[in-house]
Amino acid sequence: MQTYEEILEWLYTQVSNYQNVGNSAYKPGFENILKLSEILGNPHRKFKSIHIAGTNGKGSVSNMTASILKEAGYKVGLFTSPHLKNFTERIRVDGKECPAEFVYNFLITIRDHFTKDFNPSFFELTTAMAFSYFAKEKVDIAVIEVGIGGRLDSTNIITPEVCAITSISMDHVDLLGDTLEKIATEKAGIIKPGIPVVIGEDKEEVKKLLIHIAQERNAEYIDATKNKVNYPSDLKGIYQEKNKKTVVSIIDVLNDKGFTISVDQVKKGLLHVKDSMNFRGRWEILQWENPVIICDTAHNEDGFKQLAEQFKRVTYKKLRIVIGFVKGKDLDKIFPLLPIDALYYFVKPAIQRGLHPNEYTEKIDLYFKNYQKFDSVAEGFDAAKTQSDKEDLIFIGGSNFVVAEIF
Repeated sequence: MQTYEEILEWLYTQVSNYQNVGNSAYKPGFENILKLSEILGNPHRKFKSIHIAGTNGKGSVSNMTASILKEAGYKVGLFTSPHLKNFTERIRVDGKECPAEFVYNFLITIRDHFTKDFNPSFFELTTAMAFSYFAKEKVDIAVIEVGIGGRLDSTNIITPEVCAITSISMDHVDLLGDTLEKIATEKAGIIKPGIPVVIGEDKEEVKKLLIHIAQERNAEYIDATKNKVNYPSDLKGIYQEKNKKTVVSIIDVLNDKGFTISVDQVKKGLLHVKDSMNFRGRWEILQWENPVIICDTAHNEDGFKQLAEQFKRVTYKKLRIVIGFVKGKDLDKIFPLLPIDALYYFVKPAIQRGLHPNEYTEKIDLYFKNYQKFDSVAEGFDAAKTQSDKEDLIFIGGSNFVVAEIF
């Protein structure tokens, strides 16, 4: 009989997994997820939901929304990706991870349905697993984060109470399109007739496109960028200001639909996102002094623009950046955004798609003079700590997978 670790290994290695192999694991469309849902008794129809898409911010918006709903007394499911340490982080109810026993039983059972012509991807299986768990737990509502895109994402079989689109930027261009307009159109695929959509994007041309699509589909739209409310949160990145506007607008829609969520519950929910949802890796201060150590999972052009602004607001003697990337990142867009006077520790994330710094040394040389290269995240992080003075700042980022390795 297989152990939990063995069945997870099967999930990671035998099933098409974007984390390991990249684009070849992406299976757009609904044939597999609909068949999975039919096998499982269509669990996605058994709970209310909120659907959240976007390039950056959708994880933060999802966790903040779930934290508020929990504070308001609702039993709330939360489906996000990727995970940082444990697979079960992806599927939570009231902030508690899905039990390993449920994951094990689900995979053992569903694997018996695999055939030569029916071989769902990692994300399709995970989506079906989340829907099944939320139905089993009889959640009042579930917050569902889109995987990639929106229009053809396997999460897009739900009919939510409200959907939201956070910021749009250039990412996954080979899958979603090579312009912001094409990417926005894919993200807007979650907009459905009669379902309100909250728009958190503040780039005017992109926002206009999203509004136009909403109008075409007879969906009420709410421009979250005009929301004046700004409550404090335990998520401290400056980019969270925009995300909080989106969250508050989502809550306003839910209240209009008969939910009961007070201003006080909104405030408390926003102040306790990290503890309530066990949410990590967003401008997270790991050590406050001697030296300060901060991590962030920003991994694309827009995310690094936000980080560049964040660095300007922090004081330090020297900035030491431990950074690594996975294949497919446009480093010529990212590198010009990084502080030129920082000391860099380029590392390789310990996953199949992880890039070793030796693979892009020529590009590093174009932009940076003070750098070292390491075979692993641990080696780079240790070197940064060893070489730091107490007044320095160590930053770790570049990828979810780099951040995951320091926890």
